[in-house]
Amino acid sequence: MVWEYVWEDPFADYLNSFDPLIGDRRTGVTFRETIRGIVGSGSTLAARIAAASPIFAAIKEAPQRILRMVTGESTKRSEIDDEHLTEKLRARGVAHLSGADTDEVWLIGDLSELRKPQARAMPYLMKVRALDGRLVPGYRTAGVLGVTPQRRGVLYQRLFSSEAPGFISEPNEIQTMIETASRAVAGRFPSRIWSLDRGFDDVAVWRTLGELGDHGVIRVKHRDRRIEYADRDGVWHSGKVEDAVAKLRPMATCQTEMVVRLNGQPKAKRQELTAEIRMTPVRLTYDPQVRRPENETETPARRTRTPKRLVTRSFWLVEVRLLNTTIEPLLLMTDLPVEDAESAVKVFRIYRQRWSVEDAFGFTKECLGWEEVQVLDFEGIRTLVAMAWVAAGFLYELGVTFEWEEVQLLAKLGGYRPHKGREPGRKVLTWGLRRLIEMRVTQALLERYEAEHGTLPPRILALLGRTPCGEL
Repeated sequence: MVWEYVWEDPFADYLNSFDPLIGDRRTGVTFRETIRGIVGSGSTLAARIAAASPIFAAIKEAPQRILRMVTGESTKRSEIDDEHLTEKLRARGVAHLSGADTDEVWLIGDLSELRKPQARAMPYLMKVRALDGRLVPGYRTAGVLGVTPQRRGVLYQRLFSSEAPGFISEPNEIQTMIETASRAVAGRFPSRIWSLDRGFDDVAVWRTLGELGDHGVIRVKHRDRRIEYADRDGVWHSGKVEDAVAKLRPMATCQTEMVVRLNGQPKAKRQELTAEIRMTPVRLTYDPQVRRPENETETPARRTRTPKRLVTRSFWLVEVRLLNTTIEPLLLMTDLPVEDAESAVKVFRIYRQRWSVEDAFGFTKECLGWEEVQVLDFEGIRTLVAMAWVAAGFLYELGVTFEWEEVQLLAKLGGYRPHKGREPGRKVLTWGLRRLIEMRVTQALLERYEAEHGTLPPRILALLGRTPCGEL
């Protein structure tokens, strides 16, 4: 039987963006059904992907067909790999973000772990941190989301391992991530602000942001870093970041809504709380040549020693205390001017958006099953994880606004119950989309059975409410 891809829907329209990478019809069908199967199954296991595809569910060798595609065995005329998929995904993300009526974009970056604690044969496994703190086999990933009011787009994703050939360093991966995402949106958004966690608290990151013309809000990790700070009388002192904390002065108080556990509560829930914000200006002096990618590829013996040309820049140290919660104070450093209550609250809002990228990684892990990947080929692993991000990119676009009728229906299918002030999240929308895909899979299998046998078994007909009167 020759299967035709005829289901024209928003998902098909989204996947059209990747058509330039596809060199033949068979690869095109395999690619589209793999993405659809990832969403439908919530997994990156080839057998589960195939079972969740309306077309592949009826093809016995479908899992092998998927694996041949992601490992490049059957795509000699196509460019279905991690690099090209991410490039197209980034272009789609930029185009989606460009529809926002703003000149400012927030870039939310983070690193995450793809943990494979039971894996032994997968290639180039490195040690990554498990949730309980243990070191287990796995890989590292880097990702960037672009955020504007009511819009999000995936701008970067990459899986890497310190054990893989050609690996330079994790700081080099971070520099590549920042430069790639920033340059992708620079032509559309003159104002670019990064929100990053403690793993990015590095003078090399600040150096790169400054050279790109970007700003940043980064959570402080190195409290022993040497800086200059101003006390409450405006007198400057030399010392450590920790010393400057004692000199912070009140700047703003605001209300915010978060999923937190207040003191005395048994579990976290979404609720309103008060945030107190304090700040002080600081100055940071650093060597702009630190951790240049070209320097990291050279051995110490080959590096030419040049006199240090130090640079001094102005920053603000900002502390946010979430009152009556179990969350420790957030200590942030930013090069955005913090001169009044409004600007102080904006810094907090920007950092809060950083948590959305953690939600994005959790979303792809839980709803798209990227940690289930089992491919004995490193580039194949990268390609399959990139495909999971392609699926995630569609779900980010789909959930733009709850006013859309399509989103409301998907939410109902996903089990959403209306609640004042609470709209459905991507997980609920994913569950709703899966139910639609499962319906298509079921329909395809039933139609194939009927084509081969003439009719369905009587008891199946009864379950479907199609039993002729008096037959049973």
